[in-house]
Amino acid sequence: MLPSAPSDVAVVFATLPARLEQMRALIFAAADATGTAPLTETLKWGQPAYLPAKKDGTTIRLGISAGTPSLFVHCQTDLVDRYRTLFPTEFTYSGTRAVHVPETGPFEEAAFQQIAAMALTYHRDKRQ
Repeated sequence: MLPSAPSDVAVVFATLPARLEQMRALIFAAADATGTAPLTETLKWGQPAYLPAKKDGTTIRLGISAGTPSLFVHCQTDLVDRYRTLFPTEFTYSGTRAVHVPETGPFEEAAFQQIAAMALTYHRDKRQ
């Protein structure tokens, strides 16, 4: 079950495209699937952010970039390069930080959930 967003996060979501709520649900599903739940949901730089309870992963943020709903990860990880390799046509990317998802229409939900899972387990995977 998807938890309710904290009130400050809910206020921000009210101003964002509905696609970001869908992305939020997939992040929580990824956390459940990878054992990195519960997530701390907060605002970082005014954007919804998701931090794994354990130090297994890196923070994920959601927002708008280049006019599209986007997922952001820490720019000093190699995650976006790995995403590009695994999903070269499913999403568009910016630099080492952002994954862009179409605002409307279908998108690769399973691929997006895998991207979220990779971020949530980034440190754990590097240790193994």
